[in-house]
Amino acid sequence: MTLHKGALDRDRRRTHAVNPFYGEADPVAGMDTEPPRRTLPDGPLSPRAAYQFVHDELMLDGNARLNLATFVTTWMEPQADVLLAECRDKNMIDKDEYPRTAELERRCVAMLADLWHAPDPSSAIGCSTTGSSEACMLAGLALKRRWAARNRDRYPAAARPNLVMGANVQVCWEKFCNFWEVEARQVPMEGERFHLDAERAVALCDENTIGVVAVLGSTFDGSYEPVAEICGALDALRERTGLDVPVHVDGASGAMIAPFLDPELVWDFRLPRVASINTSGHKYGLVYPGVGWALWRDQDALPEELIFRVNYLGGEMPTFALNFSRPGAQVAAQYYTFLRLGREGYRAVQQATRDVARSLAERIAALGDFRLLTRGDQLPVFAFTTADGVTAFDVFDVSRRMKERGWLIPAYTFPPDRQDLSVLRVVCRNGFSMDLADLFMADLEQLLTELRRQSSPLGRPENIATAFHH
Repeated sequence: MTLHKGALDRDRRRTHAVNPFYGEADPVAGMDTEPPRRTLPDGPLSPRAAYQFVHDELMLDGNARLNLATFVTTWMEPQADVLLAECRDKNMIDKDEYPRTAELERRCVAMLADLWHAPDPSSAIGCSTTGSSEACMLAGLALKRRWAARNRDRYPAAARPNLVMGANVQVCWEKFCNFWEVEARQVPMEGERFHLDAERAVALCDENTIGVVAVLGSTFDGSYEPVAEICGALDALRERTGLDVPVHVDGASGAMIAPFLDPELVWDFRLPRVASINTSGHKYGLVYPGVGWALWRDQDALPEELIFRVNYLGGEMPTFALNFSRPGAQVAAQYYTFLRLGREGYRAVQQATRDVARSLAERIAALGDFRLLTRGDQLPVFAFTTADGVTAFDVFDVSRRMKERGWLIPAYTFPPDRQDLSVLRVVCRNGFSMDLADLFMADLEQLLTELRRQSSPLGRPENIATAFHH
């Protein structure tokens, strides 16, 4: 079957043959079948023919294992695949019909609460979501509702809520502020400071601040924001002014790295000012997309009016989510992974991933053509740019040319006030082994011999050179 552009739809005379030696002939339409691409077909295709058309369309997608742009898990064990298939028809919202799936969700919440040092993990408040974006929306909504309850005499008539964050936050926080009418107060980058710091966070807080978002693992460079320092500065602000500003930790990636590799780092519910935490089970939680988790330190952190009660095993189970119907498969897969690995297993997997990231970063720095911004020693992620004096090529040339070899490496400019800085970023995940890192380096070194001979960077627009967006 010929792969095609959508524009071929205009030529209704063209047909696409399903060769009977390649795919079973369609008993309804005969051997020649034209699949419509903008309207429903008039009649059915055989399942074999329908599969072949879709399969062939997808052959030009990139290889997910070689996608060094994504944080999302791209490999799970065969046993997990079986569980996912067995649970894909279970509706996560229907907790009365599927009580054991609901119980697995409850257990996962308790396990995460214990991992993140909640005051009472057995009674922790939390839920699964479709990913960290939904989890962040829920956490932000809880912050806003708590603030509104404390300011009933001023809101909404005389006060507009604001949320303080770094310019490096994931775009879901900008969406939250847009959707729920909250002013986004972003601290720009400055010099070699690529994320939020305590001093600048506190400077933007006032009586209308619903909270501060601290990111444990910036998507731009893999660095942790100083959560404890931010909380300490906010404690001091309360002592000076009486303003009591809670903190949400966006641990989309780092909340499943730091507990295992950086246990001495205090960033979680051990800090009384941390009201809520989110993570992505489908990132370093090691589960296929999409599943995320949102947890609150106690019942006071999640206003009761936001919680819906559903019947569960003869009692009530609280739920709080933006989505309604969604499969229970990823929750089952998350529980499987928690059981399968345990603390020591997660520690081993994440340590191996960090080892690959640090080794690869050092080898790239040793080439002499690049300057590292981070080294993969927090998140197993690092960012680098071209070294001073390199004028023959830029990061966009590297990204585009490595893609020709199958490697997807994002190239992008930093946000305000460092738009002058363009970088490449490598995300190392479970399954990206030292052996694959060797192959990556071999391709990069071979490519550099060509790029060094260029007279100047090709200067393609960034939206062509890379399709990556935070």
